[in-house]
Amino acid sequence: MQQLHVEASGEGPPLVLAHGFTQTGRCWGSLGNLLRTNHELRAVDLPGHGGSSDVRADLVEAGNLLAEAGGSGTFDLLGYSLGARIALHAALSRPERIGRLVLIGGTPGIVDAPARQVRRQRDDELAEELERSGDVDAFIDRWLTNPMFARLPHDPAAVAERKRNTAPGLASSLRLAGTGTQAPLWERLSTLELPTLLVVGTTDVRFTAIAEAMVHAAPNAVLALVAGAGHAAHAEQPALTSRIIGSWLAQTPH
Repeated sequence: MQQLHVEASGEGPPLVLAHGFTQTGRCWGSLGNLLRTNHELRAVDLPGHGGSSDVRADLVEAGNLLAEAGGSGTFDLLGYSLGARIALHAALSRPERIGRLVLIGGTPGIVDAPARQVRRQRDDELAEELERSGDVDAFIDRWLTNPMFARLPHDPAAVAERKRNTAPGLASSLRLAGTGTQAPLWERLSTLELPTLLVVGTTDVRFTAIAEAMVHAAPNAVLALVAGAGHAAHAEQPALTSRIIGSWLAQTPH
């Protein structure tokens, strides 16, 4: 049976962390340092990444694996980007495992079928190119030039951690769990009864609109905007993001 690699640190109520594409569970930086003062963090390596580089899973299976990564009891779950999409699958399929849900830069999927197919084809082409070259370093360097990361501070240690990933692992993540593979979950949001915090940077216009729509669709979702941040709000404004998440967790009952 497949299992995800998990690294635990800190003390307190368990909080499982699911990272973004090309990252690992060691990429939470300052946000992780701040959150572990009040929580036991369980930082997961998602399928195709880090210590889970040999794990192959689509979004549905990845959600089930993530739901098992929190240990024997219930836990709170925080996901960013790819991790947010997998966390949303976990929350919808295994709500009994999760107390509260935090999504940073998440989406329930692309509704328009032709647009979804275009995205899938683009991710497949990226995967093929990466496998053909095998050059993870060059792929990461190019990935980080994406406009959505324009405000991301340069962190050599975080970049080096991304480059610890493998070409086959990242290619499998693109093919199996890319946004183009995701069946839209919008209609299922009405069944998401977990307390849910949607975190998005104020300059991330596209994901702000997505989060605003999600708030209207999910009965117990609230939106928190991180001023002066883009897609990677937690990395761009870690202290502010930590205060927002920590305050919400402290005030929101399971």
